[in-house]
Amino acid sequence: MLYFRQLLILFVGLYTVRIVLDQLGVEDYGIYGAVGGLVALSAFLPGSLASATQRFFSFALGEKNGKRLQKTFTVNLALYSAVALIAFIILETVGLWFVNTQLEVPDGRLEAAKALYQYASVAFLLSVFTTPFMAIIMAHEDMKIYAYISIFEAFMMLGVVYLLQYIAWDKLELYGLLVLCVGMINAMLYIGFCLKRYDECQLRKMYWDSTLLREIIGFTGWTVFGQISTVARTHAITVLLNQSFSPAVVAARVISVQIASKVNIFSSNFNVSLYPPIIKSYAANERQDMFALITGGSKITFFLLWVFALPMIIEMEAILGVWLATVPADAVLFSQLSLVEALILSISMPLTAAARAPGKMKGYELSLGTIQIGIFITAWAVIAAGAPAYSVFVVAILANILMFGVRLYLIKRLIAFPIAAFLKSTALPVMAIILVTALPIYIFNKILPKGFYWASLLIFISFVLSTVAMYYIGLDKEWRLKIKAMIRSRMPWLQRA
Repeated sequence: MLYFRQLLILFVGLYTVRIVLDQLGVEDYGIYGAVGGLVALSAFLPGSLASATQRFFSFALGEKNGKRLQKTFTVNLALYSAVALIAFIILETVGLWFVNTQLEVPDGRLEAAKALYQYASVAFLLSVFTTPFMAIIMAHEDMKIYAYISIFEAFMMLGVVYLLQYIAWDKLELYGLLVLCVGMINAMLYIGFCLKRYDECQLRKMYWDSTLLREIIGFTGWTVFGQISTVARTHAITVLLNQSFSPAVVAARVISVQIASKVNIFSSNFNVSLYPPIIKSYAANERQDMFALITGGSKITFFLLWVFALPMIIEMEAILGVWLATVPADAVLFSQLSLVEALILSISMPLTAAARAPGKMKGYELSLGTIQIGIFITAWAVIAAGAPAYSVFVVAILANILMFGVRLYLIKRLIAFPIAAFLKSTALPVMAIILVTALPIYIFNKILPKGFYWASLLIFISFVLSTVAMYYIGLDKEWRLKIKAMIRSRMPWLQRA
């Protein structure tokens, strides 16, 4: 169900971007990206608490401690209420001031941008209350429920783009309102399911624990710093481009981030299911199992992204030409660089989960957060010096390579992680896969004629070549046997063949 969810969300996401860009136009789509990016600057609040929620719930489940589960729910409910209040104050003061006085908006579109900002703000506040319940579902590893709700959300987004084409209203305001409605329904589904399904999620009796509150705040405080730095690496750079370049450049940036995030679904959602068992293995003191999850998870995370990223990088111009009615200038290059950045980041995802297991976040978040804030500062400096817009992606790529090495060093100190074994079993197969697949596909791209048919053929060849190479080169014998057994169990007719 998770894999089907990932495929569906990928295609729905790409389709909705095409329709939304066509309906809004490049200029309004750039405004939407800038306003949405401004609201997303507050996303570190629920994101940070979500990490703490899932970590503490998974830890309690690993210890099989029901009382701690109840206390964790009560403490997090209080924290999220406080976060919602803080977010509301920030959005309606500093955020609204920025929209009114600082945001670069074409003439005649300020009122629509302000209405969009209010819709996006309410949707964000709803996500504050939804996030802890999603984290609880993840901690319980109820992946089917998560997949079902996400699939329903994807169909709702299809409904949004359908209504966007036929309702006669300002398209920018209408899109913001419809996305808000999707968020409201989504919140009701997650909250309602958790209250009905899990004993610890109840409002009849509160189980307070001041010591646990201080522990969660201590964990969350440094995670907040890390999330702020992540936001600075993405959304703040979008706002920076809005200040320095035309709305068309901002639209190209938004499209590139959308593409990377949609393709990244395949790796990030694999890690959603990987995070709880890593924490539970640490809580149960099963270190070898945890190391195996991290090592295998890092490799497979990269593979799941590479199989889609490679053909898209090679044939990005053809893909955007078919996908978008109007392709903004710089969109092809921005999208290619954004995928390269996502690939480097993907292999680090399980390392991040492992770093959170001990709950000692200060050194980890301070080190990586400083580098990520440095991305924004460096991007600002190179843009101010007259560098082209794509330079912000180059800065981010170089910083991600540096952060990979820093992550390895930090988790070695935190959990005695064997770096040499990790590099041998993960980094070497990843490099082999890149060489074996990228070079032939690049040569084919240069040899084959241009056109939709030949681009489609090349994408198919890339997909098949990457899949075969990953199976025989990327995976060891034990993993290949596991995959064979899994396929046969899902397809009994193969056993009779």
